[in-house]
Amino acid sequence: MSLHQQTFGGSPLYRWVLRRVWGVEHAFERSRASGRAEDDTRIRIFVVLALFAVGFVVLGVGATHAALFSDAGKGEAVGAPVGSARADLVDRNGQLLAVDLPHYGLYVDPREIWDLSETRRALGAALPDVTPERLERALRANRRTFLSGGLTPDARDKINDLGLPGVSFEPESKRVYPLDQTAAHLVGFTDSGGEGLAGAELAFNEDVRTAAGGGTALPLSIDLRIQAALEDELGKAASTFQPRGAVGIVTNVHTGEILGLASWPTFDPNRAGEASPDARLNRAASSVFEMGSVFKAFTMAIGLDTGVATPQSTFDARTPFKLGYRTITDYHATHAILTMVEVFQHSSNIGTAKLAESIGTERLSHYYDALGLTKPAKVELLESARPLTPKKWDEDTIASTSFGHGIDVSPLALTRAYGALLNGGYLLPLTIRKLDPGAQVAGPRVLSDKTSLEVLQLMRANVTGGSGKSANVPGLNVGGKTGTGDKYDPAIRTYSKTKQVSSFAAAFPTDGPPSAARYFVLILMDEPHPDKTGADPTGGIVAAPAVGHIIERIAPFLGVKRRADLVPFEPGPPSPDDQGEER
Repeated sequence: MSLHQQTFGGSPLYRWVLRRVWGVEHAFERSRASGRAEDDTRIRIFVVLALFAVGFVVLGVGATHAALFSDAGKGEAVGAPVGSARADLVDRNGQLLAVDLPHYGLYVDPREIWDLSETRRALGAALPDVTPERLERALRANRRTFLSGGLTPDARDKINDLGLPGVSFEPESKRVYPLDQTAAHLVGFTDSGGEGLAGAELAFNEDVRTAAGGGTALPLSIDLRIQAALEDELGKAASTFQPRGAVGIVTNVHTGEILGLASWPTFDPNRAGEASPDARLNRAASSVFEMGSVFKAFTMAIGLDTGVATPQSTFDARTPFKLGYRTITDYHATHAILTMVEVFQHSSNIGTAKLAESIGTERLSHYYDALGLTKPAKVELLESARPLTPKKWDEDTIASTSFGHGIDVSPLALTRAYGALLNGGYLLPLTIRKLDPGAQVAGPRVLSDKTSLEVLQLMRANVTGGSGKSANVPGLNVGGKTGTGDKYDPAIRTYSKTKQVSSFAAAFPTDGPPSAARYFVLILMDEPHPDKTGADPTGGIVAAPAVGHIIERIAPFLGVKRRADLVPFEPGPPSPDDQGEER
């Protein structure tokens, strides 16, 4: 038995195929014997057509089977999106922040060009960003060469309509930020290969890719309406006081969600490579500052929580105070015995340092650690910077840190710690991811409810009768603390008399129980200059008015309605300067 017979087992199918093959061959032989070449040709054409028909049937059956029964396109199989695909980023209300859009790369093959001079002229006019030298190199190459990328469909169509031989296009995906500079530091940007390099694009790099596979967008925590108001007011203040840099932050203190984040100067993530490193720097996360008197809120909270003091406790600020190696004075001396409320309203360094001395080194450093001030801010942003903390905690250290000197923290770290003062005492992580409505965020308790309420009243008292008056908004019960910290100058190895960090940290509304809806706002100016009035650019002058404007604009978006103003304490005696504070 032959091999074929062994294979098919002498089956009827084998015998049928064999008869047909021999029949065709005999037909060829009969045609040649009869001399009818046309019959031979017809038979051969018929055979070729039959073979093609069989081939198409086989391919059709295979394709149908693959479409209906294979795993292609499921999960991570062949049909999954390409690795560089990224999902849309949207704000908490679904407004678009970042999107992958189809673009095209333009290629030139000189071997197919008919008129070199006409092609040179047409492409030079259509691609103004391409240098003449680069265009000439492409036109003189001996192979197909990439000339320009990132062409929109409209730009491709216009060039294609020129009908230039040798010019072709290939599709490519490009990350686009339709709002340009808006929320640039929080959203971040990617490289040309689709890898996140900064901001949310870097923090959620894998999540963005996964979401692309599911065809869903990734919502961030910010509200574009709040972001727009924050950037607008920060930009106005920066234009007036010309600082080296500036920061603005808005958060929900009960969830840790960052509702707005701005760093000035800013940049356009669509052209991130053209921006300077200074513009790309996220000062809210990556920079650390000696914050000055905004730290006094922490010292007050610690004094209240440990039972060392009450709002009615008094401190003698009539003369300078010596603690460790330091002699502590007040920027605007009151030369009076002050209650804790008045110490806060007048931003007295003397009163704050005396309170810190009563608290003690061990307890003060423990609370700073519990408030997250000795670690990078807990947030998804990988740019979150590590603070500069004292190497040794002693009397001189507690004197300095009690009013914000000798410790450098990022604005986000300060924001997180303030959240614990305002939300009932819980230290929560910050987040740039939108949380589900009603989400309960867990965090360790670091202060009591009672302490949190008393701090809120202190902050409100500072706006009604202290250094934060210019942040007041009738009916919204704004509270806050000014800060003006002289910057250390390495060139002179001491603190500068002309360079400072001026800020205002605010809470609103301050009335209601610890669980009431509440928001935190921070404006910080790094090395602001005096405005046309020539006044010293302290936190009360530079930052507090901007905070008040921001709160008035964003309150409706947050559902905060105006109500009766809360006056928690009788204001102290008038300050020599409403913006007077520690230097």
